[in-house]
Amino acid sequence: MEILDILLTANFWAAAIRIATPLIFGVLGALVCERAGVLNLGIEGIFTAGAMAGWMAVWAGADLWTGVAIAAGAGALFGLLHAILTVPLGLSQHVSGIGVTLLASSLSYFIYRTALPDVTSPPRIEPFRPVEIPVLSELPFIGPVLFQQTPLTLLAFAMVGVVAFVLYRTPLGLAIRAVGDNPASVEAQGLSVYGLRIGAVMAGSALMAMGGAFLTMSAFDAFFFGMVNGRGWICIALTVFASWRPGKALLGALLFGAFDAFQVRLQTEVGAFLPSQVFLMLPYLLSIAALVAVARKADYPRAMLTPWFKGQR
Repeated sequence: MEILDILLTANFWAAAIRIATPLIFGVLGALVCERAGVLNLGIEGIFTAGAMAGWMAVWAGADLWTGVAIAAGAGALFGLLHAILTVPLGLSQHVSGIGVTLLASSLSYFIYRTALPDVTSPPRIEPFRPVEIPVLSELPFIGPVLFQQTPLTLLAFAMVGVVAFVLYRTPLGLAIRAVGDNPASVEAQGLSVYGLRIGAVMAGSALMAMGGAFLTMSAFDAFFFGMVNGRGWICIALTVFASWRPGKALLGALLFGAFDAFQVRLQTEVGAFLPSQVFLMLPYLLSIAALVAVARKADYPRAMLTPWFKGQR
């Protein structure tokens, strides 16, 4: 197969969407947090906590959707911790976020080892299976690409529309965007700046944890150390690439997924001539290049990273 022919196959784009799915959840979560003015660098640990909590719930006997809900709840709790430290207490969002990442990751590994002290290989669960949507899944090319995915992938696409609708078509979304740009004006309208920011961080963190749950309950069927593999940090970069807009966030996640899927297939074509590490770093290099190209023009929330205290003008 010619290298360029890879881009024209349905299998390639179906794989790109699968790879992009946890990034879609993660970048939407980061976008919601940052739109409210709070940078959440706890995303890497929240991914890990969501992956472990959802998988362990299913392994313990819960159904898959209950596992997703438990993962989202775990993410929301870590989001609440980060929000309390950074919103009413006004602590450094960078330091708090890194602390949440370390706490969430270490606690997840501790719980795993405590619950399964003698296990050498992680227990398996029955994950989500691809769902073939009648008629649509039989369409040429687009059918296997879009309509033969797992339910969590379909949910990720749906959440792009939900987040966009809430942010740009509802009073709540207007308040969230305003609190990330000018919190004093929000307080002047009689709304709670603290409540909006804390709620946004919790909701965003729940979305991040659902990205982690996808890894253990859809992409794989077990939890293992290091499985998040930097996806959280990629989501932070993709949020800037997207200029804090859900539609562009989806595009950025799909581009990274395509880069990653392409490097895997590229290894089989020319892997004998180049070290495998060259291919592994290719999607990250392309993501950095894309980020540099758009970062200077990004319209970031003007009150992001700025502590705000009640009564402040």
